[in-house]
Amino acid sequence: MVEKQRKNQLQAIVEPLLGWYAQNARALPWRQDRQPYHVWVSEIMLQQTRVEAVRGYYERFLVSLPDIRALADCPEARLMKLWEGLGYYRRARNLQSAAQTVVTQYGGAFPEDYQSIRALAGIGDYTAGAIASICFDQPTPAVDGNVLRIMARLTNCHEVVDTPACKRDFEAQLQAIYPSHAPGAFTQALMELGACVCTPRSPQCSACPVRDCCRAFALGTQAALPVRKAKKARRVEMRTVFLLDAHGKLALRKRPAEGLLAGMWELPAAAGDLSAQAALEQARAWGLDPTAMERTLHHVHVFTHIEWHMTCHVMRVAREAGELVWVTREALGEDYALPSAFRPFLEDYASLTAKQ
Repeated sequence: MVEKQRKNQLQAIVEPLLGWYAQNARALPWRQDRQPYHVWVSEIMLQQTRVEAVRGYYERFLVSLPDIRALADCPEARLMKLWEGLGYYRRARNLQSAAQTVVTQYGGAFPEDYQSIRALAGIGDYTAGAIASICFDQPTPAVDGNVLRIMARLTNCHEVVDTPACKRDFEAQLQAIYPSHAPGAFTQALMELGACVCTPRSPQCSACPVRDCCRAFALGTQAALPVRKAKKARRVEMRTVFLLDAHGKLALRKRPAEGLLAGMWELPAAAGDLSAQAALEQARAWGLDPTAMERTLHHVHVFTHIEWHMTCHVMRVAREAGELVWVTREALGEDYALPSAFRPFLEDYASLTAKQ
């Protein structure tokens, strides 16, 4: 009886939510069609990234790589440059790996069934559900943080939502009510509701099309939901960065193939917070001949689980030397993908040299 009541309660959200979405959906570039390549690229870009930050990247990406084969064949350096600034660069590598699988195993045609989509590199339950429902009209729920929050409030669930068991339970509840006539629209309506109305803080219940079906709204508990695991404090790492200028060329090096920012270009760096004197000694140990210490800069960059507290020593050196790659600023802007952690130092240096 409880299960039937719960299903009936959730069933009642379907048509109001679809009607609301039809009237209120934001005009986003990846909603202009249902091509799986477009939906897939957008969903990967949107992982842990704001919609407004993704718009420009998405449009530039499709201009450069208009289809799956173009992505599969793209040189890695060019791919990383297209992704530069979006962060979580493993997403781009997985995107290309999956594209190569689609080309070799499916002749370039994106697979249509959920399990085949789910098996592609970098695609989890949520992304597979979104693609299968939006592109191929399959009743496959796409449960991410937004949908977990909506479901916790609709059902007044006070269990910790970010557990596999709770996620499976919510997926099963949604599976039971997914509308066969509009599964893709329902998936996107849930996304839109979570992004624009049923927000983490200060949910706009007065504008919610399904508030009459929401147990948390009826009980006044919406602000307390969802219940999540306590986040672990980020680990702080002290880093010393070197901005080395050899007559207008700047030094870069590649990071290790594994770990944080794997295989990306970086400004040369060392662990710890080195003094100016220690930094000069480190530069000499790399085979460089510093001629001037220009400036010391500071910046904090926040990753998901780590904070880099960085001191950057700006030095001029007599010549290109050491096991470093020396590039012009023009080449750096066009050909080398540099993670956003290092960008503030380049911007500060550009401002400094412009005044000289």
